[in-house]
Amino acid sequence: MEQIILSLKAFLNQSKVFSVDQKLSPTKSSPRKKKISNDECIQYDEVMEICKYLQSKITIQPVLGIICGSGLGGLSDLILDAKTIDYKNIPYFPVSTVAGHHGSLVFGYLKNVPVVCMKGRIHSYEGYSLARCTLPVRVMRALGVKTLIVTNAAGGLNDDYNVSDIMIIKDHVFFPGFSGNNPLRGPNDQRFGPRFPPMNTCYDRKLIEIAEQTAEKLGIDQYIRKGVYGMLGGPNFETIAEARFLQHAGIDAVGMSTAHEAIVAHHSGMQVLGFSLITNKIIKDYHSNDTANHEEVLEAAKNRAKEFESMIEEIVGNLNLQ
Repeated sequence: MEQIILSLKAFLNQSKVFSVDQKLSPTKSSPRKKKISNDECIQYDEVMEICKYLQSKITIQPVLGIICGSGLGGLSDLILDAKTIDYKNIPYFPVSTVAGHHGSLVFGYLKNVPVVCMKGRIHSYEGYSLARCTLPVRVMRALGVKTLIVTNAAGGLNDDYNVSDIMIIKDHVFFPGFSGNNPLRGPNDQRFGPRFPPMNTCYDRKLIEIAEQTAEKLGIDQYIRKGVYGMLGGPNFETIAEARFLQHAGIDAVGMSTAHEAIVAHHSGMQVLGFSLITNKIIKDYHSNDTANHEEVLEAAKNRAKEFESMIEEIVGNLNLQ
């Protein structure tokens, strides 16, 4: 025992031991002194620099923005006089890494409306902060975009929904925000928007009415639903317990995007219209042997893509944005 005590004393004498005060005192490397990084808080000057670069490449001023979800990049093919700029060539821009997301901005005209389309979005599970994921939305607004149409591929929770249904988003539940993970986190720049934006009017009701009327006009209203979208972090799909919890919470469809983009768009004063293409039924039965996978999502998106794209095109023509 005596030998053990002597060995312990020798070890402690050779080690660098801190007092309680030293341990708690902030140092240069202390998290309390760490400033919010550029990735966690988008700078206004950064957005302006991106806009300057893009304006040197394009000849239009877009008033409408479109974000294409998984497998829905075909929307960009409808754009006339298109000018494509890859994300990798844009300063500060994050780059898409997920199958079904090409990673480029497409500028041009849709139904004579000057638009900018994100052909492929950025997800936080790719390693980017939510602020960085929504940088393209900030840039759209700075370029002159007043209305944003955001689309996604989502899993259906509502038992009345079928694969290939199109859900108009009337509201969302932003689960990352429950833990303080929010694209508006950090110092607020009033040039972007207010510190505390209300969210009860995030999805524009007049735009929702136009979408419903357009679907009826095209004869596809039997596939149209209107519901609540739930955003999870991903990249894993939901457990059965999570799926049951989400359904009890009143959520109709679930995905890994969109809500943070809608928050930033609304924060900056843009009108927002959102859609979810139901690409799979979320598994809620412990006895089921089915599994969700991304390939299934992309395949299901193809089945309704043309009708979905036609509806978006027709909606744009009815918005009077020229």
